[in-house]
Amino acid sequence: MNKKIKVYGVPTCPFCNMTKKYLKDKGFDFEYLDVSHNQNLAKEMVEKSGQMSVPVIEIDGEIIIGFDKEGIEKILRS
Repeated sequence: MNKKIKVYGVPTCPFCNMTKKYLKDKGFDFEYLDVSHNQNLAKEMVEKSGQMSVPVIEIDGEIIIGFDKEGIEKILRS
């Protein structure tokens, strides 16, 4: 089953880069949203997550804060 995955992050964030690498290595397609230069995306991320820290991962409407492998796997398996 294909999941709709969005990763909100910034280019200099090591956890954002680990998240992207992890999803790529697992073969998942995802949309990367750079919030560093786009206030609208940053606002969208905060509204969805309540967080200003990155990464914020959205998988089919479910939010994960930070690079949480177990949380990502759990949602991807469901």
